[in-house]
Amino acid sequence: MCEIIYRSVIPVFIRRFESQIQHVRKIAHIINPFNADPSSDLHTAQPITFASMLHARDEAKENINVELWTAQYPEDRNMVVEGFQATRDLDRSVLDLGSFEKQLKLPLIGDIVRRLFEESDAEYLIYTNVDIGVYPSFYSEINRFIDEGLDAFIINRRRLPAHFTKIEQLEEIYREEGKKHPGFDCFVFHRDLFTDFQMTEVCIGVPFIGITFAQNIFALAKNYRLFEEEILTFHIGMEIFKGRAAKDYFRYNRKQFWKAMNSSLKPHLSSKKWPYADRILPIRLIKWGLQPSLPIRLGLKLEWRKLFK
Repeated sequence: MCEIIYRSVIPVFIRRFESQIQHVRKIAHIINPFNADPSSDLHTAQPITFASMLHARDEAKENINVELWTAQYPEDRNMVVEGFQATRDLDRSVLDLGSFEKQLKLPLIGDIVRRLFEESDAEYLIYTNVDIGVYPSFYSEINRFIDEGLDAFIINRRRLPAHFTKIEQLEEIYREEGKKHPGFDCFVFHRDLFTDFQMTEVCIGVPFIGITFAQNIFALAKNYRLFEEEILTFHIGMEIFKGRAAKDYFRYNRKQFWKAMNSSLKPHLSSKKWPYADRILPIRLIKWGLQPSLPIRLGLKLEWRKLFK
């Protein structure tokens, strides 16, 4: 009798257990921590970012496996806090690729994301700037968006007052809805898309990183969305634009951006895939012009190509 029960009942439990395992979605999120100067706002922002990511991971539903990763230089390993996994150290920077008046050891976005792609087997990958915190529902909402059939999406941040400087203020931060921000700094995408990404050698910390990342998503994703109103990520500071980047770094990243646009990505670029593409021409041109992460020069080129294709 016991043997009959064992043979009939136990396999059912095993199948149910296996089914539950199979339906757990793995999401991997990477940031680039570093030892910021105490006078920098990043000195206070990074601990808040780490704490918010850990909190959101703990708040995620049971059917989500969230991995938190860092990509860092050897001298910044002390910034990796418990709960995060460190990839192999970064081994080059923009300083290896050009001559600059001021020496800023800025990593390349492609190097950061490639480490996540190679060291995690997660189905969906996330990159955010290290000063972008997340609200508690962040990973659960990402999972919901994926369930809706999206293979990539961009989430715009909320701007919060600059008086938030401590981890102990997190609960107060969560009660703040802040104000919307137009720039792109949170990217979620299916890992299969990365194999065709063309990030060239764009460095982070300088304009053109968000533009380059976004164009890869617009060009290659089959079903993406831009979320501009959701309260899912935050940045401490109400400014829309920070101080201007040094001209030589700006020119370097601009060159790398256009190199990416003229790579194997070029045939996939289309203004039909851009946000606001369903608006009439004058309106969409205005919308593109007001969006700092949508280069109007490229938009005009793509519109011209569409007309005479």
